Amino acid sequence: MIDLRPFQALPATHRGWLQARHHFPVDGRDDPLHAPVGSLYVWNDDEFAAGHGFPLHSHQDVEIITYVRAGAVTHTDTLGNVSEIRAGEVQVMSAGAGVRHSEVNRGEVPLKVFQIWIAPNELGGPAAYATRAFPDRQEPTQLAVLASGFAEDSSSRALPLRAQARVLAARLEAGKSMRYVIPPRRDLYLVAAKGVVSINGVRAGEGDGVAITREKALELAAADDAELVIVEVE
Repeated sequence: MIDLRPFQALPATHRGWLQARHHFPVDGRDDPLHAPVGSLYVWNDDEFAAGHGFPLHSHQDVEIITYVRAGAVTHTDTLGNVSEIRAGEVQVMSAGAGVRHSEVNRGEVPLKVFQIWIAPNELGGPAAYATRAFPDRQEPTQLAVLASGFAEDSSSRALPLRAQARVLAARLEAGKSMRYVIPPRRDLYLVAAKGVVSINGVRAGEGDGVAITREKALELAAADDAELVIVEVE
């Protein structure tokens, strides 16, 4: 099943400095048109104005993935980490028993990020943080694994997740295509960070979300240069 969720139809938040679209409900309401996919329950498409962001605040028992689309975000947390994450880079924060962090745009241009939350396998445990860049030399017909909690990815460079999930990404040139065989009992959520792409014949533009459930494979074809981010959950 391919469920297209157009960007313009997503619920929105406008705070002046923050412009956001929410692929899943963020206020606890029941929204069958934007229901979570397995353990994936938050995917926000955020734009921060220059000089603004979220001050120090707390999280517990959630895997938080931030994928930077444009600009740079400065991350600070109570683990002692201070990092600047730029476009094409990803960070994973396992909140565990509790951590406080801030995410701020200290640059002079708008910051665009995907903020993704996944429920962990187990509650508690020490908080953790790690970052990495999109691979410089990605195979043109393969998805790159950026983060994973699946055992089959333990020997890869993927950032660790404490969830039965993986974060995949691809850059696909205009006119190119790729096929991805979906492991049994797994569903996916895909968002085009850039470009226009066909997913099993369904056309999705920049910012559109696509929930992919009970499918055996993905057939991806780019109408123009595209950048895709995908979460796969069990």
